[in-house]
This record gives sequence, structure tokens and C-alpha cells, in this order.
Amino acid sequence: MENDDHLSHIVTLWTVVFKAHRTDGGALPEAQAQLLSRYAGAIYRYVLAAVRDPHAADDLAQDFALGMCKGLFKHADPNKGRFRDYVKTALVHLIAKHQQRQRKQPFGLDERAAEPATAGDVEFASDESFVKNWRQELMNRAWDGLKDVERSTGQLFHTFLDYRTRQSGTSSAQMAKHFTQALGKPLTAESVRQTLHRARQRFAELLLDEVAHSLETRQRDRIEQELIDLGLYEYCKDALKQWS
Repeated sequence: MENDDHLSHIVTLWTVVFKAHRTDGGALPEAQAQLLSRYAGAIYRYVLAAVRDPHAADDLAQDFALGMCKGLFKHADPNKGRFRDYVKTALVHLIAKHQQRQRKQPFGLDERAAEPATAGDVEFASDESFVKNWRQELMNRAWDGLKDVERSTGQLFHTFLDYRTRQSGTSSAQMAKHFTQALGKPLTAESVRQTLHRARQRFAELLLDEVAHSLETRQRDRIEQELIDLGLYEYCKDALKQWS
């Protein structure tokens, strides 16, 4: 809970920074501002893992937001590179500058806007860490979306799927017994299985939407490739067949 509150604080600060620096001549595109606020958790966790200092990570997160307001991504084109690749490259440069300042060495890094990272731009471990955080943020948002669906419909999608995820060895019959007692109403193993099936379908749809939002595209082939790259294809392959 404390970590969630901190990330909410980061998003709030970024929103303030974005609004304070909007100008007619070089305003940050609204879609990019929304994307960064949407995936602030992935960005912050990546920076924190690299610098291992919460105070430094906070400062770097704000430096990153200011860089965006100054036009860091004004030439970003989803047709030339995924937005997360632009973000990753900028973060790698920012972290490198911080580490070189810590060593009191001149850094002389290119101050121009970041271009999408290529395979040789960063070490594999760094790339793996970024992808892991980005993937987790997408899944976190899908879980939040499933919670909203449960709240609005009364269907126990989040409750049942979260329980089954945490208690993977629990059978539907055992879940029915547990939630009959917990909720005070009779449930059958079959009703639990049906709810879990629908919950998995809805989760996959929500996750697919999050990936599409992160790419700023509705092109099926690009979304499918991103799912493969992020290791999310198995979650979403059936939903992708129905997706339009």
C-alpha cells in the first residue's frame, strides 16, 4: 500500500509538471503525457532498481518529466519505434548521467532528443529489467481494470481470479466451500469454474487494451508482436482473435 501511495504521488507530481510547462509552441502532446502518467510505475521502478536510492530516483523521475516538457519526445513517431523504446533510451541516458556525476566524471552525453533504442544501445540486463517492469505495469493496470469491472457489475471476477492466482493449487470445489463461508451464500464448484473462465477472458481483454494503448496503435500485427516481445501472448492469444 505504501508503494502504491508513493507511485500515486509521482503521477500527481508529473501531472503538475506537465500542466505548468504547457506552451503553444512546444507543448507536450497530450497523448504522450497520458501515456507517461499511465506507466509511471514501470518507469519509476526501473530507475529505482538502477540507482538503489529512493531520493535519487524521485529526483530522476522529475528530471525525466521536465525533459519531456522541454520536448524530449516531440519527434517520437509510433511508426518508427515503440513508445517504450523511446522511454527506455531516455532513461538509460538519464541514469548514465547520474552515475557519472556520482563518480565525478564528465559525461559528455548527447543532449538531443532520444531516439528509439536498438539492441546494441544497452546491456541485455538493463533491457530485461525495463521490459520486466513495463510488462508488470501493464498487468497491474489490467488487474485494476478487472477490479473496476467487479465493482460495477457485482461479478466476482477479481476476487476469484486473484484468489486462484495466489492459491494455485486450490480446486474449484475448495473455492466454492471457502467463498460460501466467506460470502454467506451458497456456491457450487461449477459456478466458480464459470466465473473463473469469464474472469480470465475479461482479464485478457483488458491486458490487450493496455498493450494497444501503450503502442498508440490498433494495428493487429504490431500488437501481436508486442505481446510476443513482452511474453504476454499466451495470456491474450484467444482475446486477440476476437479483438477489433
